[in-house]
Amino acid sequence: MVKSAENDHGENRKQQEDDVILENTPINFTMSQTRKNNSSEGETKPQTSFVNKFLRGSKAESREEKNDLQTTDSQAGDWIQKAATSDAAKPLSSETELRSSVEENEQFLQKLGEKAVDKCLDLNNCGLTTADLKEMVTLLPFLLDLEELDISWNDFVGGTLHSITQQMHLVSKLKILRLGSCRLTTDDVRALGEALEMIPELEELNLSWNSKVGGNLPLILQKLQKGSKIQILELVDCALTSEDGAFLGQVLPVLQSLEVLDLSMNRDIGGSLNSIAQGLKSTSNLKVLKLHSCGLSQTSVKILDAAFRYLSELRKLDLSCNKDLGGGFEDSLAQVVMLKHLEVLDLHQCSLTADDVMSLTQVIPLLSNLQELDLSANKNMGSSSENLLSRLRFLPALKSLVINNCALESETFTALAEASVHLSALEVFNLSWNKCVGGNLKLLLETLKLSTSLQVLRLSSCSLVTEDVALLASVIQTGHLAKLRKLDLSYNDSICDAGWTMLCQKVQFLNELIELDVSLRPSNFRGCGRWFRHLLCAVTKLPQITEIGMKRWILPASQEEELEWFGQDRKRSIRFDHGGFQEADFPLSY
Repeated sequence: MVKSAENDHGENRKQQEDDVILENTPINFTMSQTRKNNSSEGETKPQTSFVNKFLRGSKAESREEKNDLQTTDSQAGDWIQKAATSDAAKPLSSETELRSSVEENEQFLQKLGEKAVDKCLDLNNCGLTTADLKEMVTLLPFLLDLEELDISWNDFVGGTLHSITQQMHLVSKLKILRLGSCRLTTDDVRALGEALEMIPELEELNLSWNSKVGGNLPLILQKLQKGSKIQILELVDCALTSEDGAFLGQVLPVLQSLEVLDLSMNRDIGGSLNSIAQGLKSTSNLKVLKLHSCGLSQTSVKILDAAFRYLSELRKLDLSCNKDLGGGFEDSLAQVVMLKHLEVLDLHQCSLTADDVMSLTQVIPLLSNLQELDLSANKNMGSSSENLLSRLRFLPALKSLVINNCALESETFTALAEASVHLSALEVFNLSWNKCVGGNLKLLLETLKLSTSLQVLRLSSCSLVTEDVALLASVIQTGHLAKLRKLDLSYNDSICDAGWTMLCQKVQFLNELIELDVSLRPSNFRGCGRWFRHLLCAVTKLPQITEIGMKRWILPASQEEELEWFGQDRKRSIRFDHGGFQEADFPLSY
């Protein structure tokens, strides 16, 4: 996916002047080896109320609004308590009381920041306590236009969800409900199922990472009616059982608006794939189907293929990390060609066999809209993927090609290199852990020159030699990799100091570079040569660099002192990861 394939877009910043020298551009480095927390450990910080947490986290606040929003914990707490006791506990007896209550509500919403609260309440990963949740419940009656509620990654939600679901009828306009990793209990699951009837406008439901959903899925989905507006259903790592999968297959025809279905990391649903696939035939609007690590078998491919003819709108298909799929693709992909709009295909770590590769060779080149292809960690491809890789030239829209750790051989790498010249839109190119690249990087010379959109290049553990790095340095100098943002050359221990020197002298021309990794293998430690000085000089001319990986390179005392002097100014913060310190982060202060 654009996320798992590292799609990094951002505004181009103005290039620093070339005549900036090391002495007048000090930079603050954040060392990832010895971070020491200067704050006293064990100190107890004063408790902050839910309201103040929310006020400080409001994304909609402007500088002027912040001045108006300031309030003490006690003031906010007093107001909430007053609202809970006076408005919720007893009916208003007069028009005056009603007017007063409305005015107080409006004032409170204004204090919270109406833009932030009116339609969206995002408390994801806020460390909410039970008391915070009670305060949140008192807010719901005043958020009648609420459309999005996200309380994911808050452990204390578990066991208390009923207090929230009892108020769901007051937020009937809710469209997005996210409860990921909330430690939901069986009672929570039951309460949620009963509440779904009261939010007919719901479009997105995320219950991922709640193990109690497993075995209880019918309690949640059984109230869904035909015409449900749910577009996104995410149930990642919910310990779903085979019975849950069978029930889901029966419910899918009700979800006519479904566009995203993510069942990843539920290893027991493979046995109910027949039911799920049958249900998928009724979800013609489906755009994303994720079955990552779902215990799929060889027969699963045939079952899914029968459903593909009904999924003509599918954009993303993720079948990755199903190791038992290997051998199932042979003569089982007749309907994949129906996926004319498919943009992302993820088959990494699927134990693909030579026969699988032969079948994919007939299909993948026909997916003309494909933008991301991940075939990594399929080691049997090494000697059988020559034809497949050569046909990648027929994918003009391809932006991300991840083929790391596939045991490529000379012939297959040559075929890939020749095809890659035609991939002018390529942004992510990952060849890591393919030893045959070492000494043969020259085969990619034309690709590197023509890939004007390339942003991520990963060549980790490719047995690169000094000549390879010299070639790369030359390409960088000529400006052909001007858009590169991430460069990974780690675990290539055969490169000598002269090679690293050539590279570091030219890195300064990668004006948009954010990350550079030249780390050594875990078993190897070496002292930095003179090239380290060139790296520091290059950093002064890289306006966006934030991460430099140099694990297991040992800095002598003189170079550590140089680095300390270099980082005396705190205008910038760079994570500088090397073997001279312990594993941690700390900002240098000089």
